Amino acid sequence: MPVNITYDGGLLDEVAARFDLRDPNKRALEAVVKAIEDAGGAFREMVADLATGVGKTFLMSSLIDYLAQQGVRHILVVTPGGVIQGKTLANFDAASAKYVAGAEHEPVIITPDNFAISSAATALANPHELKVFVFNVQQLIKPTVKASRKVRKHNEEFGDDLYTYLQNADDLFVISDEHHVYNENAAAFSSAIRDLQPNALIGLTATPDKADYDKIVFQYSLGEAIADEHVKVPVIVYRKDGTKDERTQLADACQLLRIKEASYRQYEQVPPGAPRVNPVLFVVASTIEHATEVGQILASPGFIGDPKAVLEITAQSSDEALATLASVESPDSPIRAVVSVNKLREGWDVKNIAVIVALRKLASQTLTEQILGRGLRLPYGKRTQSPPTTVDQVDLVAHDSYQQLLAQKDVLRQRIHNPAPIKVDQQGAATDAGDLPVPDPDVPTGERPNAPLPKQETNAGQLHVPEPDAPTEERLDLPTQADTEGTDRDTVETSSTTFTWGDEDGGGALFGVETEERTKQSAPEVKGRINGAPQIKFPRRSAQLTYGPFSLSDIADGDAETAGTRFIQEVPTFLVRDALEAKRTGDDVSIRVTPQKHAEAQQMLTGIDTIRMELGQAVLNHPGVQKTQTEKNAARRIVKAFFKGAGVTNTTETAEWGQIRRQQATHGIEDLIRQAYARRRREMQYSLVPVTLPIEPVLVAPDALDAYNDPFAKHMQFTGWQRNIMPSAAFDAKTTEWSLAHLLDREPAIAWWLRVHAKGPAYIPTKDGNYFPDFIALDTEGGYWLIEGKSNKNANDADVLVKREAAEHWARSVRDDGSYGTWRYVFATESDIMQAGSSWAALLVATNPE
Repeated sequence: MPVNITYDGGLLDEVAARFDLRDPNKRALEAVVKAIEDAGGAFREMVADLATGVGKTFLMSSLIDYLAQQGVRHILVVTPGGVIQGKTLANFDAASAKYVAGAEHEPVIITPDNFAISSAATALANPHELKVFVFNVQQLIKPTVKASRKVRKHNEEFGDDLYTYLQNADDLFVISDEHHVYNENAAAFSSAIRDLQPNALIGLTATPDKADYDKIVFQYSLGEAIADEHVKVPVIVYRKDGTKDERTQLADACQLLRIKEASYRQYEQVPPGAPRVNPVLFVVASTIEHATEVGQILASPGFIGDPKAVLEITAQSSDEALATLASVESPDSPIRAVVSVNKLREGWDVKNIAVIVALRKLASQTLTEQILGRGLRLPYGKRTQSPPTTVDQVDLVAHDSYQQLLAQKDVLRQRIHNPAPIKVDQQGAATDAGDLPVPDPDVPTGERPNAPLPKQETNAGQLHVPEPDAPTEERLDLPTQADTEGTDRDTVETSSTTFTWGDEDGGGALFGVETEERTKQSAPEVKGRINGAPQIKFPRRSAQLTYGPFSLSDIADGDAETAGTRFIQEVPTFLVRDALEAKRTGDDVSIRVTPQKHAEAQQMLTGIDTIRMELGQAVLNHPGVQKTQTEKNAARRIVKAFFKGAGVTNTTETAEWGQIRRQQATHGIEDLIRQAYARRRREMQYSLVPVTLPIEPVLVAPDALDAYNDPFAKHMQFTGWQRNIMPSAAFDAKTTEWSLAHLLDREPAIAWWLRVHAKGPAYIPTKDGNYFPDFIALDTEGGYWLIEGKSNKNANDADVLVKREAAEHWARSVRDDGSYGTWRYVFATESDIMQAGSSWAALLVATNPE
């Protein structure tokens, strides 16, 4: 029959005293016993959530003894693996340093390996003997075709298999250590336990699975354990210089371990008879191969420095390695660093882990607590309460994740059973940005905040609108008021239409703007080139201010020496240490980040010869430095002067520099080159850019004049041309532009001519702005002519001469380029045009074009 367990306060006090239980352990024991009593003999699964380092082992031993004193004789302890099973067996071995003393009833320990021997068989047959079975969970699960189980095999000693024996025990209680692990295979574990039909299943864990939250009967958080001084204070260690590589983290961890060693030795000199404790570094790697690589690094000089002092523990570790691990707390143990993957994630209880490095991503809160838990136990069994305080702390090196760890400090205070709901956006995606604004469907689009504006109506009528990606010169841009204000244009009103024209240097192009009074019948026509007229590729000259060539010879020795003086001394770097301290106020515990004294990080030293090569390479790596022998010689000169400023002479050639000094010196010489390069002289460079002419289409006014039947009128459109590429043209002056147009239009040697648009894409840049000549002509032999007509009185004005000089230089550069045909510039005055009459050849003789 099932045994009846009752809550006995006197017995609880007695057991707690014999085991010297801490207050949270005693309260956990009381909670478990009360829960068993409340079940009234019915099976119940319960969980005691006790922070790592507080003493789940003591809770287990005291619970076993309490149950034994109430008549229980069969208790099964389930462990998740070999390491924890070995630790548990040591807890019941009086010869072991891990032995937990205080039991009134000394149990017989039975495992799948010893239950068949005679002494175990005798105990199994004795109903008065307290029997504690210690099995791995794998040894309990129902066997398969490929996997047999010792506990399921028939045994002749007591006439049954061990599993059936346990099923027949009416007083069986099951204690599962690291209870959260079994949820990974919950169905098989649950079946194996329930098939045993125990009185109760008591799970012990420091990190319960969420599926077991409703089964928790006692909870004692890590924050409470820190506040009550039952464990060490976690200290997050990181760098602020952005260094995150693994070698640096391991080097920093070894430096912290040396500091811990000194602190431990200092403390042991104060209390008489203090035991010797050797601090150990614990490294969590990501894979077995990674663990091997880390172990090799730690064994090298500058780190732990001794292969015999580094222990790798993985799923492939030998029995010898596991035995070495078991004695790592011994004062005689040579081990100073333990590297593991997942094998020691939980249940490995040692008191001398002083520094932890997690080189695998801390992917979850549970994993973080489990790794941190390896170093929480107090090395001397209690807080030392005396400097150096680092003895009471465990350093967690987290260069790449310290911000996340510090942000989660309150996780130590309590486990969050009901996380806040995740905010989602309109598409259902998670967001941290708070509530997103939802547009009101009844509000017009244009009135919504940040909504796209509705398309603007256009008055272009049937005008062709070029694509947005078309070149600027191919678009038809009608001017706005802002385009015309402040210009030197003249306005002529004709009928009910207003037209705006270019200035004297550009003239000609029509930028018409319709007025509201214009009727449909008098609307201007939209026209393009005359049938058969060519397009012209005008080689527009583009000017760009650029830098001249750079040479390291521009840097004087004195400048390099001055730059080197900044690096005459070593630059220390520090490890920032933030303690997560807990304070209890009644039942509430608060976690605060408390800055600790910085620890100076050990730096890798590098010889001057190596640094000299690095600095020289840094100089030559600048993109503005040519890789010629001359520049290489100059680089050596600059590095020598730089070193002189930094105190490196012939007598210090064997010196070594620290990593920070070395890095900053590299940046310093790079800055020297960068600044010299930025000061190089500037010069103008030119290039030719093809521009397609003419600009199409144009608006031709219905009242345009006839070039051969109407008299000249300033700024009016004239049509009826013979060789004009476009259907119309307008002019500013009769004796120059008008006359030149008629000369070109009648000349047999001219195939086509074109009036140049003011402010169009065809221009010649000058120091005073852009110059727009009057005409472009194409002769019958394929030559191009850029033509300017100018009044006699203005021909020698300063600005006109600047434009003429620029155009003549432009024509030479275009011809020299050879990619755009032959271009020449004609500058014709009123007198030149008059003397030439109607002869193009005579005009060329009079003007002698460039």
